[in-house]
Amino acid sequence: MGFWIYIVFTDMMIPVLMTVFGLIFMHRVPVKINSIYGYRTRRSMKNKDTWAFAHKHIAKSWLRVGIITAVLSFIILLMLYGKSEETVGNIGLAVCIVQIAVMVISIIPTEVALHKTFDSDGKRRN
Repeated sequence: MGFWIYIVFTDMMIPVLMTVFGLIFMHRVPVKINSIYGYRTRRSMKNKDTWAFAHKHIAKSWLRVGIITAVLSFIILLMLYGKSEETVGNIGLAVCIVQIAVMVISIIPTEVALHKTFDSDGKRRN
């Protein structure tokens, strides 16, 4: 049971962090463009407008995706209760890999929105 609890805790970290950062970025965009904290891509770091836009956009995605991923992951992990450590470990790893893929894929809509809203110099398109 201890290993199952460990897997539940570790597998819930990604969706919980996505949800938390979604809430943080929705209400509070990092003030300064920096290379340490925030949604950092070449396009999002062009200027303050692209920076704020990207954070607001990814916040909505991460909030939605984080909650959905957390619920689905927890349901899957509940079904593993009482199973062998090998089964819990293997499926727990698969859940974690899927979560990482979902998190990375959730970046694509933000980059597309940035591309549609701003030109290559970071100026808003008309």
